[in-house]
Amino acid sequence: MRADRLVSLVLLLRRRGRLTADVLARELEVSTRTVLRDIEALSAAGVPVHAERGRHGGFALLPSFRTELTGLNHDEALALLTAGSGRGEQVFGLGSALASAMRKVVDALPESHRTTASDAAQRFLVEPETDLLSRRLVTEKVPHTTMIEVRRAVLAGHKLRIHYAATGQTPQWRTVDPIGLVTVRDRSYLLATRSGADRTYRLSRVLAAEELPEPAQRPNQVDLDRIWQERCAQFLSDGHITVLVRVNPARREDLLSTALAVRVEEPDAGGWLRLEVTYQDSRHAEWALWQLGMNVEALAPQSLRASLRNRAAAIVTRYEDAS
Repeated sequence: MRADRLVSLVLLLRRRGRLTADVLARELEVSTRTVLRDIEALSAAGVPVHAERGRHGGFALLPSFRTELTGLNHDEALALLTAGSGRGEQVFGLGSALASAMRKVVDALPESHRTTASDAAQRFLVEPETDLLSRRLVTEKVPHTTMIEVRRAVLAGHKLRIHYAATGQTPQWRTVDPIGLVTVRDRSYLLATRSGADRTYRLSRVLAAEELPEPAQRPNQVDLDRIWQERCAQFLSDGHITVLVRVNPARREDLLSTALAVRVEEPDAGGWLRLEVTYQDSRHAEWALWQLGMNVEALAPQSLRASLRNRAAAIVTRYEDAS
């Protein structure tokens, strides 16, 4: 850990020039005293870092010092910098590690690429916190300590004990065999087995976690994409409702944002789209389609059409002119 921190400290000074101990402590997520000890260690190792006193003082490297690394071309570095600038940097609790990696990427570039890649990355915005309609996107938070325990168990192949709050149930402790981690639309999941049965746990509902020393019962090799697809198919087949709808293309994204899945999509008359979508249940489907008003029409099942018609009739009755 300390070796990585010393490298990060050097790269911070290389990239940003003179920095105070307080700024370095915030960037490295350590105390100011730790930064001062690290500065002493670097000086003892021959790294030309020196202190500049005064109101605008701080620590800096001699201008002649440079760590020369090569291997990344412009587009490769741009891809990494762009990925690191998005909201996905906190996925699985690896935000600080990614920040450190990005500093190394920038410093690894040849001089001719460094400025252009950094400037180009500023022209891309990945997953902002709000969409074009100013709707704030909800990102589920997982306590950092919990995420570390889960991640360690997954990577080490150890059993994991979690305090899990399933929907509508009292939180309970469970011991599972972790298989892998998946993140989808800012939601993270733990794929595991429990007593040999497949289980999928939403990480935002894990209240606490503890890595156990016992080895997990799981295969050495795993196809996480295949497992996720199988569990998605199983989830969609468990008591959900499939609805056939016509929708105005201008409201397609609004429709998809409320659906669990889209089975079929094809053009329909009048420039509209015909989709076969899955909802949690009939009440969920009725609520979702009602939000879109005249921009959507439920074609099947007939029971859903009847529910929407009855709701519309009740609204008409309420707003009839009593006079």
